[in-house]
Amino acid sequence: MNRKRALIADTFCLTKRRRCAADSVTGDSQDGAADIRSSLKYLVTLFSRKLFNDSLPPVVLKHQLYSLHNDKTAVDKQVVRSDCFRPTYKYSSWQSVPDHFIITVTHSEALVFSLPRQNELRENGELLMFQLGFDSEAFALVFAEDYRAKVLQGEAGRGTLGTVEKFLAKLIPSCSDLSFNKEKMLKEFLFTDSEITQLVKSGVLTVRDAGSWWLSIPNSGKFIKYFIKGRKAVLGMVKKSKYGEILKTELEGRRTTSQVKFQMKYHIHDIIGAELVECIQTTSGTLLRHVDGNVN
Repeated sequence: MNRKRALIADTFCLTKRRRCAADSVTGDSQDGAADIRSSLKYLVTLFSRKLFNDSLPPVVLKHQLYSLHNDKTAVDKQVVRSDCFRPTYKYSSWQSVPDHFIITVTHSEALVFSLPRQNELRENGELLMFQLGFDSEAFALVFAEDYRAKVLQGEAGRGTLGTVEKFLAKLIPSCSDLSFNKEKMLKEFLFTDSEITQLVKSGVLTVRDAGSWWLSIPNSGKFIKYFIKGRKAVLGMVKKSKYGEILKTELEGRRTTSQVKFQMKYHIHDIIGAELVECIQTTSGTLLRHVDGNVN
């Protein structure tokens, strides 16, 4: 039985990764919905709106939150749909088993898995998440109202405005999907093929494959271009420092180059959360050490 439990845990649960909550917004690095929201709002202040003539909603990368919160699972609970089921109870009789999802059963006991509520900030319509094309694990987070405002701002006076408004009305109240297949778009959202084409043209959808589409941020190509260039430049600064390491405070004070369009702190939260650098606590503060072998 012990071996079976180990196999289940290995199969269904994500392994923990090193975290560096060096700049906890909440001070004690709490991980409830309110605390994750506070962290998101802080990271939003680091987004350079003027860089895009205020045409894009503020974008936060999901992994940037990991630089502010030690518990990745707690962060994901608020913003993503988790596939990690955790065993919570063991019962010796069927009569006492509550209405949970049972994974394994023996003659003497049942191993029961609870299904806690997930992606709270997205399920209540407050937050949207997007798959970014440059990395399969890169997800953008945008507050729903910011997304609505910028999309409608960009659609003003266009023939696709009515269709986009209809899509936003379906999307924001309760939808937490990253992508949509044709059946859902036609039968649940009640869009026609022509209207789907209009949504792709407007940029709120991008083609995923035949018959399915990613939820998208219109005109986000420039953001991705600047973000990737900035990440490489900041990582280069760390790598070229003596011994390939630098104090976080020193890096924050560095003058940005032409390759770094965002605030330095925005990129620092990126490279820490994505584990492209290792965090080492010293008496002088947090030391960032370049991770050998990363190709970003």
